[in-house]
Amino acid sequence: MEESEFSSSVSSSENMSSSHLSTVDGTDRLCVSERAQCIPSRVLHLRQLPPDVSEQEVLSLALPFGRVSKLITLKTKNQAFLEMASEEAAVTMVNYYTSATPSIRSQPVYIQYSTHRELKTDNMTNQRAQAALQAINAGAVHSGNMTSGGEGRGIAPGQSPVLRIIVENLFYPVTLEVLQQIFSKFGSVLKIITFTRNNQFQALLQFSDTVHAQHAKATLDGQNIYNGCCTLRIDFSKLSALNVKYNNDKSRDFTRADLPSGELEPTAAFGVALPPYGAAAFPPTFHQHTGLSMAAVPGSLVSHPRVSLQMAPPVVHSVLLVSNLNPESVTPHCLFILFGVYGDVQRVKILFNKKENALVQMSDATQAQLAMSHLNGQRLHGNVIRVTLSKHPVVQLPRGGAGQEEQALTRDFSGSALHRFKKPGSKNFNNIFPPSATLHLSNIPSSVSEEALKDLFSSNGFAVKAFKFFQKDRKMALMQLASVEEAIEALIILHDHQLDHNQHLRVSFSKSTI
Repeated sequence: MEESEFSSSVSSSENMSSSHLSTVDGTDRLCVSERAQCIPSRVLHLRQLPPDVSEQEVLSLALPFGRVSKLITLKTKNQAFLEMASEEAAVTMVNYYTSATPSIRSQPVYIQYSTHRELKTDNMTNQRAQAALQAINAGAVHSGNMTSGGEGRGIAPGQSPVLRIIVENLFYPVTLEVLQQIFSKFGSVLKIITFTRNNQFQALLQFSDTVHAQHAKATLDGQNIYNGCCTLRIDFSKLSALNVKYNNDKSRDFTRADLPSGELEPTAAFGVALPPYGAAAFPPTFHQHTGLSMAAVPGSLVSHPRVSLQMAPPVVHSVLLVSNLNPESVTPHCLFILFGVYGDVQRVKILFNKKENALVQMSDATQAQLAMSHLNGQRLHGNVIRVTLSKHPVVQLPRGGAGQEEQALTRDFSGSALHRFKKPGSKNFNNIFPPSATLHLSNIPSSVSEEALKDLFSSNGFAVKAFKFFQKDRKMALMQLASVEEAIEALIILHDHQLDHNQHLRVSFSKSTI
């Protein structure tokens, strides 16, 4: 709509003159610095919109607060006017965005009350905006696209009711129930599938329609679930629907309570359940935990601009449950070396009656979280292991009457000289990486050659694909093996291998490739 058309398409309930309307931009801008003194109105003025903003993007800012009655866009001036169905909804929206500036495509958008009390739209102008608004109000959602009058309007192609969610900065585990609690504020959540990919916690979440998915994405993208961590990154999935086969802690179809749970969860084998939010702590730089709170997402029934949704603080434990181990190959020492890459392992217990399961106690909850995030889903001795948080605060040593075999399955490593992180400020804190096919070798004596190191690995059954010494320090080298699984096995076997009478090889995972 051209600026000259604005005067003919907007009028106040007080029958303002055209000359008064022509000054509306200046009057509304004045309210920015005096927002608290502006008189509330159902009509809201949006400024600094992206030049090519769509009507749906504008509406996505308002619809979580209630129904939008009218919409006028001034694309040449990067502005828009919205009329909410009620003044209460408009007040809630302005109050909310006063403390949480909204953005469209990473560009901040400013919202204030308009001096107008009512919008009057001309059917011959701004037709696209009205078509989009009518489609949303009519609920005309079909296959991820809104239609109006037979023409494609509304939600852009490629937007579906399924959202792909990535949780970054994951210092507290995020459960399926937490996601359902957050996203159900925006509409009916039908299905959720959670998984780990590229060492990131991800989820697919299906709403009942695309409008709800769009509202959730517009409001929650970039927000933290907990204070200072667990940041949501949200995109539309290419899938139009999810196929959920099991209802368990990894997937859920809320429309099908009759679905089986699938394989027995490791925790169920012990007759215990994990706490609802798991256990982990902030990194060492955070010395105080004051509880978790999540700012409530806005809704049309919310009477206050922000409502605190208190979540139970996680139980801070440092014991991990490792399941699906190969009972023929696993030993406490093996788990000590592998998990020791991510923290100082204190105790390891392989369960006497269920040798495919073990408990690993780290020195603190931060290290437990690191080990879980990096080792869950890795392949060890031919099996894909699962690492979760245990409800046990410590690993108990066997009682005096325990048999020799049971005692051999539990080891106390609290005084081990192989702890990588016992020295404050150690460089090892800055070199923690997920398992990879490339190993970092250090503490190599000057007398040990490249051929000797290759022979050491090949004689233990590992195929060496590439090798190179560090140019500036021949005490370190990179060794690339055939697979990540082989690299894990090699690290377990050859870490602390004696190379000469007083030097032992140090092995860790590298982020580099050769």
